[in-house]
Amino acid sequence: MNRALAASAVVLVLIAALTGCPKPPQETPTTPSAPEKPPSGGVIGLSVLTMTNPFFKEIADAMADEAARSGYEVIVTSSEEDPAKQFSQVQDFIVKKVDAIVLTPANSKSVGTAIQEANKAGIPVFTADIASLAEEGEVVSHIATDNYSGGREAAKAIMEALDNQGKVGIIDHPEVESVILRTKGFRDELKESGSPIEIVGAWPGKGSKDEAFKVAQDILTAHKDLNGIFAINDPSALGACAAIEKAGLTGKVVVVGFDGQLEGKRAILDGKIFADPIQFPDQIGRQTVQTILKYLGGEQVEPEILIPTQLYYKADAEKDPALKSP
Repeated sequence: MNRALAASAVVLVLIAALTGCPKPPQETPTTPSAPEKPPSGGVIGLSVLTMTNPFFKEIADAMADEAARSGYEVIVTSSEEDPAKQFSQVQDFIVKKVDAIVLTPANSKSVGTAIQEANKAGIPVFTADIASLAEEGEVVSHIATDNYSGGREAAKAIMEALDNQGKVGIIDHPEVESVILRTKGFRDELKESGSPIEIVGAWPGKGSKDEAFKVAQDILTAHKDLNGIFAINDPSALGACAAIEKAGLTGKVVVVGFDGQLEGKRAILDGKIFADPIQFPDQIGRQTVQTILKYLGGEQVEPEILIPTQLYYKADAEKDPALKSP
């Protein structure tokens, strides 16, 4: 009987030991450099103005990279400057039930209809680089370059290049809100600084190199005494440079661009473009995603977030690692 009791006591002690002292959990191998990500499944729909301009591709790539860090996917589409196509892309995003929509409007004044459709579906809309000027439709936040200040910087550059005298023309793209701000800043800076530089006119170049080439040829033909051109982006500036070269006016007509794309920077290095107020599309893309995620997480976000430009000259190009030969 005593042996049986003793045996039972030993069993009870073993059970108590096993239940009272659980085994430490096994460690799962981890990669220290890999940050933890929230559950995937979030989707952001992006419709850019065009993918033929590298600037918008940089925004799209930065958005995709930043979103992936938080487990989100970005569906990238391009309107190719067609408002009807952009409207259709927004409708497709609605069918796909994306979590947010980002637009760089093909037309700032007519984009309101597309924004309204997303609003009705309960999908928040954000704009990047180009804002909506439509009366209808609600946009949560606009993330962009400070284009107005950038336009003023462009005017300062052309005053410097021309010793604050002469005549200049503008290669414009008046359908786009960001460009409207650039040209307004350019005009305001010349006027408020009391510059005697005369703006002989503004011609629509559609933001493209080929169209700007044709427009610049017309400007040079109509204004034989022209001293400079302000082109509203790098493709336009490169088109203007080609027209100036063809007319045999290299060194006689100055070009100031806007953007800081790689091809534009090379033209600055080569002395074809005098200077650019450069933008930072990578920052615009990343800031857009960060703003979306804050909003979806219930945080308050600013209705407008502006990123300053920086004047970029030949001296900057000479030190730019992106332009160094491999």
